[in-house]
Amino acid sequence: MSDEFPDPGEGNSPAAWTAVIIMLVAFSIGTVAFFFNVQVMVWVAVALLVIGMLVGYVLKRMGYGVYGAKYTPKGH
Repeated sequence: MSDEFPDPGEGNSPAAWTAVIIMLVAFSIGTVAFFFNVQVMVWVAVALLVIGMLVGYVLKRMGYGVYGAKYTPKGH
């Protein structure tokens, strides 16, 4: 590891948390829809999963990821 980025952390940033929450909702919707055999909602959940990944990537590029310009790490 370099001194500039000593520890990658565990993804504890606004970008990561937002992406994870959106994808968790997508998995929950998809699981329930799959159980009840509602194919349209399963595909909506798949689309929401992709949207969650894109939102996380966009927020990271905007500086809200770990080591981003707009992110301030919190002490543990």
